[in-house]
Amino acid sequence: MTGTFDGLRAVVTGGASGIGLATATLLAERGARVACLDLFPDVPGVPEPLLGVRADVTGDASVRAAVAEAADRLGGIDILVNNAGIGAQGGIEDNDDDEWHRVFDVNVFGMVRVARAALPYLRASRAAAIVNTCSIAATAGLPRRVLYASTKGAVLAMTRAMATDLVAEGIRVNCVNPGTADTPWVNRLLAAATDPEEERRALAARQPMGRLVSAEEVAEAIAYLASPLAGSTTGTDLAVDGGMHGLRPRPSTGKEQP
Repeated sequence: MTGTFDGLRAVVTGGASGIGLATATLLAERGARVACLDLFPDVPGVPEPLLGVRADVTGDASVRAAVAEAADRLGGIDILVNNAGIGAQGGIEDNDDDEWHRVFDVNVFGMVRVARAALPYLRASRAAAIVNTCSIAATAGLPRRVLYASTKGAVLAMTRAMATDLVAEGIRVNCVNPGTADTPWVNRLLAAATDPEEERRALAARQPMGRLVSAEEVAEAIAYLASPLAGSTTGTDLAVDGGMHGLRPRPSTGKEQP
């Protein structure tokens, strides 16, 4: 797989940590030049050879300036990984209007702003691809995640609609649906729990493989969707969820036959 992305230029939002950093690192290892757009690209710092560019996806002017800077430093844009996002917890009555607006502003409108700013550069590419980070929450009902799930449901629908609009221009659009991933955001949630170890076990147990998804595993899926090797793949959502979406294993009783 080394050299798969030779000569290609990629922009990864939310690229300073977690899935974004794992993806940017992998793309660079496979030959791409990569710019990481992040609200805090210097904390703890985007390592070389990645380029760190500050961007606030909730502001159109900030996004346009950051995308233009990235394109200038990279010499164009072939791949956009729309990964920046935030979480939210609670049932339908637990978040007020301001919180709904805030989370949608990052998770949905943020992707709109970045894709809109990147399109002129993608149209000039011969290997253009957009990959949106969606979630298992878009396709399965998770407890106390109604706001977050609503944003990711919108991302899934937006991905398919974008793919339809852009297919004739040679721009592929797909999304990846991670399960619960071992990322800084999830670790912050665990740290705030009454019993962090028990909460981690519960999150791992709800995925049939019995563990959290790693950021590197999600990055591999994003790299596949972004790769020229996936040239006939568009409008697709790829699950990386330990079997959570499609599998229904029987609960273990400890009495199974060998």
